Amino acid sequence: MTLSVNGKSHAAEPRPGQCLRTFLRELGWFGVKKGCDAGDCGACTVLIDGEPVHSCIFPAYRAENRAVTTIEGLATNGEPHPMQQAFLQAQGYQCGFCTPGMIMTAASLNQSQRQDLAWALKGNICRCTGYGAIEDAIRGVCEVEEAEAGSACGRSVAAPAGPAVVSGGARYTLDIAPPGLLHLKLLRSPHAHARIKSIRKDAALSVPGVRAVLTWEDAPRKLYSSARHEDESGDPDDTAVLDNVVRFIGQRVAAVIAESEAAAEAGCRKLEVDYDLLPAVFDPEAAMQPGAPILHDKGPEARIDSAGRNIVAEVHSHIGNVEEGFAEADVVHEATYVTPRVQHAHLETHCAIGWFDESRRLNIRSSTQTPFLTRRALCGIFGLDPANVRVFCERVGGGFGAKQEMLVEDIVALAVIKTGAPVKLEFTREEQFIGATTRHPMRVRIKAGARRDGRLTAMQMHIVSNTGAYGNHGRFVLYHACGESFAVYRCDNKKIDAVVVYTNTVPSGAFRGYGLPQTNLAVESAMDELARSIGMDPIAFRAHNVVRPGDPMVSTGAAEGADVQYGSYGLDQCLALVKEALDRDGRNPPPSPDWLVGQGIALGMIDTIPPSGHFSDTSAALGADGRYELIVGTAEFGNGTNTVHRQIAATVLGATMDSIRVLQSDTDHGGHDTGAFGSTGTVVAGLATQRAAQALRDGIVTFAAEHAGGAPAEWTVVAGAVVRAGRRISLPALFEAARAKGHRLLATGKSTGTPRSVAFNVQGFRIAVNKRTGAIKILRSVHAADAGRVINPMQCRGQVEGGVAQSLGAALYEEMVLDDCGRVINPTFRNYHLPQFGDVPRTEVLFADTSDSVGPFGAKSMSESPYNPVAAALGNALADATGIRFSTIPFKPDRIFHAIVEKFGTA
Repeated sequence: MTLSVNGKSHAAEPRPGQCLRTFLRELGWFGVKKGCDAGDCGACTVLIDGEPVHSCIFPAYRAENRAVTTIEGLATNGEPHPMQQAFLQAQGYQCGFCTPGMIMTAASLNQSQRQDLAWALKGNICRCTGYGAIEDAIRGVCEVEEAEAGSACGRSVAAPAGPAVVSGGARYTLDIAPPGLLHLKLLRSPHAHARIKSIRKDAALSVPGVRAVLTWEDAPRKLYSSARHEDESGDPDDTAVLDNVVRFIGQRVAAVIAESEAAAEAGCRKLEVDYDLLPAVFDPEAAMQPGAPILHDKGPEARIDSAGRNIVAEVHSHIGNVEEGFAEADVVHEATYVTPRVQHAHLETHCAIGWFDESRRLNIRSSTQTPFLTRRALCGIFGLDPANVRVFCERVGGGFGAKQEMLVEDIVALAVIKTGAPVKLEFTREEQFIGATTRHPMRVRIKAGARRDGRLTAMQMHIVSNTGAYGNHGRFVLYHACGESFAVYRCDNKKIDAVVVYTNTVPSGAFRGYGLPQTNLAVESAMDELARSIGMDPIAFRAHNVVRPGDPMVSTGAAEGADVQYGSYGLDQCLALVKEALDRDGRNPPPSPDWLVGQGIALGMIDTIPPSGHFSDTSAALGADGRYELIVGTAEFGNGTNTVHRQIAATVLGATMDSIRVLQSDTDHGGHDTGAFGSTGTVVAGLATQRAAQALRDGIVTFAAEHAGGAPAEWTVVAGAVVRAGRRISLPALFEAARAKGHRLLATGKSTGTPRSVAFNVQGFRIAVNKRTGAIKILRSVHAADAGRVINPMQCRGQVEGGVAQSLGAALYEEMVLDDCGRVINPTFRNYHLPQFGDVPRTEVLFADTSDSVGPFGAKSMSESPYNPVAAALGNALADATGIRFSTIPFKPDRIFHAIVEKFGTA
């Protein structure tokens, strides 16, 4: 058939049943993305004769003799479309994976449709931004600032990657098409717990196009953890590339490699597997009981605290005497708070392409937050020399912790090793729900007491965390859950008992906040209840009890966080900013007698860097053209590091942003980087960049002095040159002079992740609750952040807005539901309810005025922490409105309605 794509005529025949999305990508239009393949997310949006359609559900044959426009064809005569320019001016993107589809929809809107963006954008999902910047772009708001040479830090400069993102030119993991590429599909277990007796391959191998079938007998038997940490000693070795025991519905059983995805899927359907079914356990409390099925019958070498009780790790610790503290209390609050499984829902699913290069080096191109640690793991599993393995990523389409996990690279590496051919694996959206990882579900029982003068007397928590079938991040998420949410309050008597437990359910893993949001809900709810019980303002109660500079930050152990310090302190400012914002216009009257109005706040503290070492190397060099080249290991996945590192280097070197080139996240570049997780892209990797740039600057002035005379201190590096007392040497000339003497102007910087500082966040809500339906309407959302010196205010505000929106999704809608057999029953966006444009309020973002002594240029981390206090603040506003304490999230209308009816009766 013939169709026109971006003004170019194509004569090609789609396969029977092929959708337009895959057809366009096969023609080389990689700006058309896959987020769901179900018409739910809009990442694949294109225009057909000027009208937006989701190409993943649009049959390719229907495009015959029609004009198709993708993001690559939206520009005119090389000039960006006005909507593309608007998204640049407002930076209406973060990871950028949804951006092509979002722009295509926005560009098609008329003025009438723009008046109701909630309706107009209901078919497009963004997981990163919180939609505020997207609305600004469509409304024509310009947020981008220019920066003079040497003054980039502190300015809302545009992301250098922006033009590629908005034009469809940014390359994500699968936006290449190597010749001879094979496709890998996974057969997944239909049983929660079973031993594989046999797998018959013959029928699968007879499918035309199938090249290989891999089972546990073809894979290394070495056990490892899918979690990626610099220090692996706390991660249990309980995982195999392919195992002969399956422990949850959705675990991979076999891999089929074929010449097409269709052939690989057909091969999976032809595999014949005999299972010996084993008893399963789905509740963590039941899993710890005597006689419960044991999931991992392994010895101490696996680093499982109590395999016979299904306990991955446990914490039992205290300071003071909580019994005496509760006896001293005038009021006590005790309740159990429940948080469910939540999916990361990054729009780019887990995926990787692997191949051997001409030197027989294994190359893995992956959507990962940890290329260096993933290479280390692959070398350990397959017995490879690190020099013979390259792991890298280009732009990553979101992560939120999920890609601090090795879920595809190992099986792709095995397939490449076995076949010798390039191999691709891309998770479907359903596989993200059933075969990847989730947030840890937790039950947190808290007991807290206070005197009538407002002083806390005792705090006690009992935590049961469900790690699912594998322990990957279970230990360290538990440790973190026991940390800052407790340590932020001064109290002489504290006690924690906590366990993380195996069950035959989809594994949990790293998720934004890393355990703190779950315990923060319990602690901050308890603080509100205590304050109300003694008639004290909740903000004043917190101000009376929070740690202040000089106070030890102690959860339950005096030695914990020995390298954590108050690099700066802005919690008092954050509390005051939120109070002032909520008080500014007074309490909103109820919209009608059917509505109840309330407001609430919650706070959070977080260590700015994870413990146990987080390392980052940067190299900086002067190039022949007078521009600088940075090589950094950390990945860009919407966290803004690609921009911030340029800002840091440009400020140190007195340069403009466009004079800095950045190469990142590739093990072949040398050095090492622990990974883009734990909010370290700025405070750890950025510090390495600052040190490398400072060393390069010193090297430049030293060489200039040697070359042209004077002392190094007399020379200054400015934009494009070095200057001294009226003499100016251009940087290209200096480069040539250095090269002539066999000298390269190159420097390195290193950061080790210690010491660490603390960041603070306070969220406030004013809400209305409908007594007839249980619906919540957010009237006001305000968030104050102690981010130190904010290097890029626009980007940092976007991180806060996105974190609040994502956390609101977990607080109001999101919940992975499992049936009695452990099967996920809502593995699609349509049945999971991610927040859409109309679900998310605008959040007023306010920054404390601080400068940190630890981070680069006084900056603190701010990627994870905005997420943490949101659910608790919403729960406190809900309690204020209704007088009812809801202890289970999400706060769904049916749960609220039934409680309101029980309290107030029916109207």
